Amino acid sequence: MCGIIGYCGSNHATDILLDGLSKLEYRGYDSAGIALSQNEQRIETIKTTGKVQELRNKVMALAPKNSYCGIGHTRWATHGGVTETNAHPHSNGSVTLIHNGIIENYSEIALELAKVNKFPKSQTDTEIAAMLFSHLYNGNPLETIETACAKLEGAYAFCILFADHPNEIYCVRNASPLVAVENEFGSYIASDMTALIEYSKDYFIVPEHHVAKLTKNGIKLLNFAGNEVKPTMLHASWDADSAQKNGYAHFMLKEIHEQPDSLLTTIMPRIKNGVINFEEEQIPDSLFMNFSNIVITACGTAMNAGLVGKSLIEKVLRIPVSVEPASEFRYGDPIIDDKTLVMIISQSGETADSLAALHLAKERGSKTLAIVNVKGSSIARESDYVLYTHAGPEIAVASTKAFTVQMAALYLICGKIASVRNLLSQEQLHTFIEELSSLPKVIETALQLEPTLKEVSSMLSETSDCFFLGRGLDYPLACEGSLKLKEISYIHSEAYVAGELKHGPIALITDQVPVVAIVTNTITVPKMISNIREVKARGSKILVITDQDMSAYPDVADALIELPKTDELFTPFTISVAVQFLSYYVSLHRGLDVDQPRNLAKSVTVE
Repeated sequence: MCGIIGYCGSNHATDILLDGLSKLEYRGYDSAGIALSQNEQRIETIKTTGKVQELRNKVMALAPKNSYCGIGHTRWATHGGVTETNAHPHSNGSVTLIHNGIIENYSEIALELAKVNKFPKSQTDTEIAAMLFSHLYNGNPLETIETACAKLEGAYAFCILFADHPNEIYCVRNASPLVAVENEFGSYIASDMTALIEYSKDYFIVPEHHVAKLTKNGIKLLNFAGNEVKPTMLHASWDADSAQKNGYAHFMLKEIHEQPDSLLTTIMPRIKNGVINFEEEQIPDSLFMNFSNIVITACGTAMNAGLVGKSLIEKVLRIPVSVEPASEFRYGDPIIDDKTLVMIISQSGETADSLAALHLAKERGSKTLAIVNVKGSSIARESDYVLYTHAGPEIAVASTKAFTVQMAALYLICGKIASVRNLLSQEQLHTFIEELSSLPKVIETALQLEPTLKEVSSMLSETSDCFFLGRGLDYPLACEGSLKLKEISYIHSEAYVAGELKHGPIALITDQVPVVAIVTNTITVPKMISNIREVKARGSKILVITDQDMSAYPDVADALIELPKTDELFTPFTISVAVQFLSYYVSLHRGLDVDQPRNLAKSVTVE
C-alpha cells in the first residue's frame, strides 16, 4: 500500500520527491521520509511521523545539501507502530532502501542475522530486508540484489541506494507495483503513475525479478544475469489535471462528479452500430459461449459491484453466478474448472488477494476475465482477457467512480452474453443497450440531488450505529452505502436484506439507530414498506432512497430522497450517487478527513 518515489537527473531531487509523495499520499499517510544520495558516498536520510506536509516542514528546517538523486516513501503500517524509527527509508551499512509489500519470512532472516550479531532497531520487516542486502553486499549491486531476492519470500517493491554507487537507484519488485518514466531531465520511478504523469505519459511497468537501474542518463532494465532487456512501453490516456482537485474541496467530491464522463468513456466505445463490441479488447465471442457458470471474485467496493453483476446476470440471463471475497477464495477450495468463467474486479489491478485468486483460477483451468482501471497492471497482464474501465485516476480512498464503471463493465458483459447466446430478443437487447447508453445523462440528473443529500445527512452525523436495508438489486447498494459510511465517517453500519432484519438484528434497533432504506424494486415495495414500519415502530429515524411513488405512504419516511426515474435494472447507478453523497456529507459534518480515512489506504497490495 505504501507510496514510493525515486529520481535521478539534472534537477534537485528534494522537491521532486516531496511533490511525488504528496501525490502518492493516498497510498499511506502515517509517516514519510526521503533519502538523498550525495557524491561523497554518503546518504542523507530525513523522516518523520505524520503526513507528507510534516516531512516537508522538517526538510525545509534541516535544509539538506543539494542532491540530484534520491528516494522517498509514504507509509501505511503493516509491521510495527507509527514511529520515526519504523518510518522508511531504512539503512544498514552502505544500503538504504524503501519498500512496499510484506516480507513473509522476515523473522527467519532476522534469526539468521542475529547469529552474526546483526540486530534491527525498528519493528519492521523492511529493516530486516535492508540488513540482508547490507550483509550480502559485495560491491556489485546487481549480484547482491539477485542473491538477496532469492532469500526473500512475500511481496516487495524495493528502491535501493548504495552509498558507494552515488547517483544511482536500483529497483526490483515481486508482486508489488513499480512504474518508470524518463525525460530530458532524468529518470523517475514510483508505485503508480499518479506521481509521474507530469513528467511523461509514456511509461513501463518494471517486470518482476528484473532490476531497473536509474541514472541521470536514463533507465536500464536488466535481468538478473545482467543482460539489458527492452521494456514494454505503455501510454497513459489521462493527464496531470486528472490527479488534481480542480477546485473541488476533496478528491472524493470531484470523483463523484466525474461519474458521467467515466461512464461515457467506459460504455460508449464498446457499443458500435447498436451492438456491444469487444473487438478492440480482443475478447472473442467464444469466451461467452463456453462456460456453465460464472464466479466473480473481488474485495471491498469491487465485490459490491460483483454482487450487482450477480443479481443482474442471474435475473436477466438465468446463468448461475457466485461472488467470492478474494481474501477467502484460494483458502476455500472453490469449485471451479475449465467450464467456469472467473471474473476478477480490481480498480488498481494490483490488489494482492485478487491477484492470488486469479492465479488459483488459472491453475484450475478456468478462463479469466479482469475488470480493472489501470493499464498494464498485474491482474490485467496475467488474466486471459481484460476489460478496462476508463475512469482515469481515482485518488480518494473511498471508491466512487471506479464502482460505477465496474458495474457498467458488468452490464456490458451481461449484454454481450445475452447477444452471443441469444438469451434476449432483439427488442429486449436493443432496450437494454439503449438504457445502458443513457446512463451518463441519468447520472448527471442524479448529481442534482447533492443539496438535498447534504441536508438530510445530518440525520446520521451524530449516530454511532446505522443500518442499510434493501431487496433484490437494491441490496448490493445497501452493502456499498454501508461500506462507504463506515470507511469515511467511522460509524458502525450494517447492511441487510430487509426481510432478514426481524430474524435477529432488529434487536439492535432503538431510537438512536437510524435506518437507510433503499426502495426501487417494484415487486417488493409492499414488503419493504412493511419492513420499514417494523423498525419505525421501534423509534428509528428512516431515510428512504427511492424512485417509486411513495404518496400512498406519507408517514413512512422521516426523510425522502427521490431518485431520477430509470429502468429498474439500472437503478444501482442512481442509488450509488445518493449513498456516495450521503457518506461524504456525513463525514464532513463529523469534521473528518474524507479523502484519507484512518487505517485505510487506496490500493491493498499486501494480503
